[in-house]
Amino acid sequence: MKSNEPIVERLQRVLGRLSPSESTKGLALAIAVGVAAGLGTVAFRWMIKGFQWVFFAKGAEAFSVLGSYYVIILPIIGGLVFGPIIYFLAREAKGEGPPDVMKAVAVGGGRIRARVAAIKIVVSSICIGSGGSVGPEGPILQIGSAVGSAVGQWFKLPDEWLKTLVLCGAAGGIAAIFNAPVAGVFFALEVISRRDTTRRLFNVMVSAIVAEYVAWAFLGANPAFTVNQYTLRSYWEIVPYIVLGILAGLLAVGFIRFFFKVEDFFNSVKVPALLKPALGGIAIGIMGYYYSGIFGVGYEGTYGMSGLFVSSGPVDAMLAGQIGLGILIALLFLKIIATSVTLGSGGSGGIFAPSLFIGAALGGVFALLADKLFPGLISSTGAYSLIGMAAFFAAVLHGPLTAIVLLVEMTRDIQLLLPLMTAVVVAMLTARAFSKYSIYTLRLKRSGVDIHEEEVVPLMKTITVEEAMTRDFPTVLHTMPVSELVTKLAETGHHGFPVVDEEGHLFGVVTLTDVESSRHSNIPNLKVDDIATKSPMVAYPDQSVYDALMKLGANDVGRIPVVDRNDRTRLLGVLRRHDIINAYKKKLMGDIASE
Repeated sequence: MKSNEPIVERLQRVLGRLSPSESTKGLALAIAVGVAAGLGTVAFRWMIKGFQWVFFAKGAEAFSVLGSYYVIILPIIGGLVFGPIIYFLAREAKGEGPPDVMKAVAVGGGRIRARVAAIKIVVSSICIGSGGSVGPEGPILQIGSAVGSAVGQWFKLPDEWLKTLVLCGAAGGIAAIFNAPVAGVFFALEVISRRDTTRRLFNVMVSAIVAEYVAWAFLGANPAFTVNQYTLRSYWEIVPYIVLGILAGLLAVGFIRFFFKVEDFFNSVKVPALLKPALGGIAIGIMGYYYSGIFGVGYEGTYGMSGLFVSSGPVDAMLAGQIGLGILIALLFLKIIATSVTLGSGGSGGIFAPSLFIGAALGGVFALLADKLFPGLISSTGAYSLIGMAAFFAAVLHGPLTAIVLLVEMTRDIQLLLPLMTAVVVAMLTARAFSKYSIYTLRLKRSGVDIHEEEVVPLMKTITVEEAMTRDFPTVLHTMPVSELVTKLAETGHHGFPVVDEEGHLFGVVTLTDVESSRHSNIPNLKVDDIATKSPMVAYPDQSVYDALMKLGANDVGRIPVVDRNDRTRLLGVLRRHDIINAYKKKLMGDIASE
């Protein structure tokens, strides 16, 4: 064996000699990505804790002359550190992270720049450690996805395998960061790939499980949140949970709009981009001085005011029902502002954890107010904080299944499954009534990639007119009296027909609109020939249905004759909007089934 042979080529040669099956190779790669995602999560969490210690614990000593006011300058210093790193090394490293992964899966063939992920882990840990109001899940998801993409590119795998390994990394990252492997799989499929299944679902599951075990080995197997056992007092209590779902959906829509308004504001500020995170840090520091709970992730142990280590965060207190109404209201709105400012000014971190924080605060505020108005109706403030987390998360990220599974896995409690599902569904319906975009897909749309359109158009371009058209569509002779045409339209329920001559050649088209327009005609014994369109727009069997659909939309017609490209009078069939929709559904389901 050559000693200087690159390790990747060596592995490729060994695998080629062993000739393992595709499924065996895929399983091995999924395990490797899961291990990498798990180790990346461990390293990232240690880095966050390390920077929290540096900024808050050692900062209390270094800036002791300022007293407790020292926390105001910590986010500013953090912004001055990570701002230039992002600006000079990888500007894509700012922001949430998952939108870049979604873009890679949807339109980038699963290719992600590895350098971006490496820088992301550094700048995000500094941002969170210095008090930035963001979470760890976005960066770790991006890191795991980048590892999956890199592995696939090293082995020169096709795009579909690249995308699978990206999803493996995404699922592994979420599984490891929250001790929730099933939620990791759902998040990868529902939010990142925007499908509820994939051809290589098994690989994604394996990667999530492996990442979870790796994280367990270093961080322990404790659930992300410790909650009391909650139960419904009566089935009438479903009503306030429905109201909570509506409020969560409305607040999610408002949060997303405010989030991007803040970002637009910072984009308009005439300050060098590398200094904007420090500018945002001024606002974070001032808010954090009065309400330190808005600093960082908001749950688990962290270093707080005066550098003291606190074993739990405000979210944990909300779930235990230990925070009063006034503080909850303040935390609710300040967390929305702090998160928007942190990311809008150019910070780096996830929106996942802030969504859980905001949802928990909303649930607590709602429960306390409802209890004042209707004493005895609310069973537990903590229960509403728990359900509020899931409902708000689902409405912001458009991941209802992920929200439900995540909360069950993180809390290990299924007592509130019914109200949990109810509130999540109601929140999603409410949010979708105002916008089809999640915070991630709207981010992509603002950057010029409409993920909803990108999902449909490529698939439509793979379907030919011949595949979708109706071949034996009824026709009418050009000599048919209009009175008979009216009867045929009524009997068949069609809104139009191709018109042919005695030899079956295409003569034109006639529609219900033509018939209605002819009612005021003075021509005696009116025939189809008199009202038909003689030079109709046509489609060819080798065209894509996307091209045909553009013709239908541009000319506001519901059907189009399909003719031989070499003989425009030879009628092969008819293509209707209904045919296109059915073909798209079949193709979509066929792709899912074959994957």
